Amino acid sequence: MSHLSLSHARAMDSQDPLRDFRDRFVLPPGVVYLDGNSLGALPRETMGRITKLVEKEWGRGLIRSWNTHDWINSSVTLGAKISRLVGAASDEVVVTDTTSVNLFRLVLTALEMQSGKSDVLSESGNFPTDLYVCDGATRIFDRGGSVKVVSRDQIAGAVNESTALVVLTHVHYRTGEMFDMADLTQKIHARGALVLWDLSHSAGAVEVDLNGVQADFAVGCGYKYLNGGPGAPAFLYVARRHHARALNAISGWHGHARPFDFTDEYVPAPGIRRFLAGTPSIIGNAALEIGVDLLLEAGIDRIVEKSRQLGDLFISLVEASCDGHGLSLVSPRCAQLRGSQVSFEHVHGYEIMQALIGDSVIGDYRTPDVMRFGFTPLYTRFEDIWIAAQKLRDVLKQGRWLEARYAIRAAVT
Repeated sequence: MSHLSLSHARAMDSQDPLRDFRDRFVLPPGVVYLDGNSLGALPRETMGRITKLVEKEWGRGLIRSWNTHDWINSSVTLGAKISRLVGAASDEVVVTDTTSVNLFRLVLTALEMQSGKSDVLSESGNFPTDLYVCDGATRIFDRGGSVKVVSRDQIAGAVNESTALVVLTHVHYRTGEMFDMADLTQKIHARGALVLWDLSHSAGAVEVDLNGVQADFAVGCGYKYLNGGPGAPAFLYVARRHHARALNAISGWHGHARPFDFTDEYVPAPGIRRFLAGTPSIIGNAALEIGVDLLLEAGIDRIVEKSRQLGDLFISLVEASCDGHGLSLVSPRCAQLRGSQVSFEHVHGYEIMQALIGDSVIGDYRTPDVMRFGFTPLYTRFEDIWIAAQKLRDVLKQGRWLEARYAIRAAVT
């Protein structure tokens, strides 16, 4: 039996310790969904949880549910759960706002902590919003600093006496290439800068050990591998050793030490709770908690192991069946250096991806020519990988991507 055959893929599924988790997600029949790195699928339990919250906790409990159902602490208790997925202590992570808002506040926090330093360093080609937010934060901070960008192999050497903070995305959104977080954090610290890691393409999919590497700050979203739904709340991490000095630039009432004293003077809450601001999204938190609970039940070690196997199989299948059609692998071949996605380049990547989606294989596209295939081990089967590779071969071999309809650019790619 060939290791690239459908029967082999099915045999891998039969031996998969996570195989039963697939039934706990809503997945349309006949669709191969390989875009969980952009939007996670809907857990079945989420619908019941949201219905209960809306009908009973909100509908009947009304405002009393802030106390009776502990809505007031949901951002902190949920953050404690996420901490187990990213190698943090339970009092170092809180769920709040969006990734961009959290990044903005933590950049300003770091700049304030780094007296005499005002520059932020990042990677050229980093996820654009990270660069935009960093640029806006340095301009608002108004101490003459700016955002410097260099290639990923030059980052450690580019840290100098004016660098306050280095902002990096752990898993690159286009290529899936993963930084050596421990090595780079150590080198940056040795040069006197703080480090903030964006875990949006990492949390719930790859191994992360924020405390083990002595990270300073981190942010991450809730709608990718955490399966919290579109626009799900995000999370942020602040190392406990910084809690006493780290101030929240958005000092809202939920970050106050005694929010219901309603005093004019702002007094920051102790610890991670000070990084709350406005009233949290209780419905959003409830949906996100279902996704996080599923990941914790599955175990991150098993998730990471399957992720690597899925990626390895997909690379082998695509290179064996699509050779000669202009595809180039841009993700690391080594699974230990790769996030839970595989990306291929093609000059007509957009059209090919649209043809694939038309054939019920859903991935996505990132300019200028990258096709991304994301793997969520809780619901992605090895058979799905085999089907996707075969359909990609057919789209290329039969030239179906040449149909004019596939060249029409949608608003979301």
